[in-house]
Amino acid sequence: MGNKKRSKINFKTKETCIEMQPQSFVKIFTGTSTRYLAEKISASFGQKLGEITKINFSDGEYTTRYNETLRGSHVFLIQSTFPPADNLFELLMMVDAAKRASAASIVAVMPYFGCARQDRKDQPRVAIGAKLVADLLQAAGVNRVITMDLHADQIQGFFNIPVDHLYASTIFVPYIRSLQLDNIVIASPDAGGSKRAHSYSKYFDAPLVICHKHRPQPNVVGEMRVIGDVVGKNVILLDDMIDTAGTLTAAADKMLELGALSVRAFATHGVLSGPAYENIEKSNINEVVITDSIPLRKECAKIKVLSVADMFAETIACVYNNETITKHFIFRK
Repeated sequence: MGNKKRSKINFKTKETCIEMQPQSFVKIFTGTSTRYLAEKISASFGQKLGEITKINFSDGEYTTRYNETLRGSHVFLIQSTFPPADNLFELLMMVDAAKRASAASIVAVMPYFGCARQDRKDQPRVAIGAKLVADLLQAAGVNRVITMDLHADQIQGFFNIPVDHLYASTIFVPYIRSLQLDNIVIASPDAGGSKRAHSYSKYFDAPLVICHKHRPQPNVVGEMRVIGDVVGKNVILLDDMIDTAGTLTAAADKMLELGALSVRAFATHGVLSGPAYENIEKSNINEVVITDSIPLRKECAKIKVLSVADMFAETIACVYNNETITKHFIFRK
């Protein structure tokens, strides 16, 4: 990505001379909802956020405009696509504007990839939302996606462009170590997260516990059973996201009922919708640790937020410099 040469004709002398083009460079921008995180990422990267304006019309329609040239730049657009859908659409508008402004490459940096739970057709006549989002991003002009802890790894296969999939274990593992807990067990609140929990259990050489839940309808937990021994143990409960916190708090309360000494929950994405905050505050869970991929709606004494800014800044640097990002993974699921 160094300086490139181009020919230029001097029309007075009819001679051809060589002119050096400016070196390609990185420009980082953010959408409205993720500015809180993008500012930390750009500061860690050592560069100010680019200037972009969101223009709102009286009927609710909006558009985006870059306030600086993008021609030949490598553009990184930071936006988590949690609800409302305007966050996704704003990202698509930013991508389209960057493409039309002749950016050399466009990378969508999505700490939280919305619609990731819609990764398969598990009922008749339902949409596969994650595939639709992948199609929209590619149609808009994205050349690469950087994201973290997808709900299902196979979502990467919905893209025909490179996807850099990061894991929050990079920041969770050092924090778990700092707790200096004895007799820990690693637990998953459902069978779907057993692969993630298994990676942690191998790393910490700790037993694995899995919870089995019966869900009569979305966001409602019926019966909960614990498979494994938690008596006298400090439980590390792992998940990729917390929505209403119904599953998480039910699993924690069940383990404490069965004789666990403590339960701490770690989840990458704090969606925290509906009664989530109330469920967490009322539960007997000791601590809930999440990342800042999604902003907290309000403070909660039991919730601790760890930042992923440095991890994303390092990944942006690696992508730009064509370096491996594997060195940033403590382990791979």
